[in-house]
Amino acid sequence: MSETQMDKTLPASEQTSGSEAAPRGDVVIEIDDVSFAYDGKKEVIRNVSMDVRRNEVTAFIGPSGCGKTTLLRCLNRMNDLIPTAAITNGEIRILDTNIYDPAVDVIELRKHVGMVFQKYNPFPKSIYENVAYGLRIQGIRNKAVLDQAVEESLIAAGLWEEVKDRLDASGLGLSGGQQQRLCIARTIAVQPKIILMDEPCSALDPISTTKIEDLITQLKAHFTIVIVTHNMQQATRVSDKTAFFYLGELIEMDETTRIFTNPSKRQTEDYISGRFG
Repeated sequence: MSETQMDKTLPASEQTSGSEAAPRGDVVIEIDDVSFAYDGKKEVIRNVSMDVRRNEVTAFIGPSGCGKTTLLRCLNRMNDLIPTAAITNGEIRILDTNIYDPAVDVIELRKHVGMVFQKYNPFPKSIYENVAYGLRIQGIRNKAVLDQAVEESLIAAGLWEEVKDRLDASGLGLSGGQQQRLCIARTIAVQPKIILMDEPCSALDPISTTKIEDLITQLKAHFTIVIVTHNMQQATRVSDKTAFFYLGELIEMDETTRIFTNPSKRQTEDYISGRFG
């Protein structure tokens, strides 16, 4: 599934690159009655249906083991790396494409759906090469093109001013918060349409966490973001929509302000008020 092939499934008004602002409110991820199991028997996600809209931040919250990270990893088929794991029911469509269709090229899918992990994981390469890595994999060799992409990505990640004079230094020499922002720059350099974030601040100090949260708010102008977080205050600060999961089921999804001030389900109210979790 090339980018051109994916774009051909879209109306002309939606055929935009990941770095271009697009109209808000359009559904880009459709999760339709999805169930998922690791061993073919015990389902860890059961009959989940939800829509994720363009240029919004959607937060997945819920206690440990509720299925939120598993569902996140379904969105770019990271769970394919686990031999016994599979969707047992339902369909996930991204930009109107069923991403589990056998014809879908998973490598191409991941160009459109980037991921930032819980533990920052820069490559043992220079800052420059960390950001340029995905572009080189795509066959881009023109130095002017790479230079521009690296600078623009580091600016977008809020890191340029801190590293512009040491691009040849190892990415591993940065602080934890800087390394996570470097990983975000690496992700956005290939211009995905969607960015998945799996607890991106859990290993960071409060100051670095604030920088990442501010960055998420800025990035949603250009990307659709889905974030898993155990930090409910973080969800209130950065997300437009919040989905609450419990024991593999989607209990409730709504505007974040409504979820945290007037949830419609008792389980949601009990969780956000600290009665369990």
